[in-house]
Amino acid sequence: MSMPAIGLEHYLVFAAALFCLGVVCLLTRRTAIGILMGIELMINAANVNLIAFAHYLGNDPAGQVFALLSIVLAAIEASVALAILFALFRITGRRIGIDEASSLRG
Repeated sequence: MSMPAIGLEHYLVFAAALFCLGVVCLLTRRTAIGILMGIELMINAANVNLIAFAHYLGNDPAGQVFALLSIVLAAIEASVALAILFALFRITGRRIGIDEASSLRG
């Protein structure tokens, strides 16, 4: 018994579901960490699309290069955002909500 082949449609449905979960997380969370997790899920959905299209359009390495660049940019974004959150936490000494962060401008 052979396994059915996984087609491009399967990857696109998976990426769409991952993107929708990221949007839901982005809209429902009120903490900065929850919002960052939603953004990371949406970036990962874009990466799945890039790799799937690169594979199914003739193993073009450009899609993989763009996905690698996206992963690097997501890591940089997460590290800068976490550094800002740690600095805000050190200033206030408590959890920082997104609404409160704009009021800390001096």
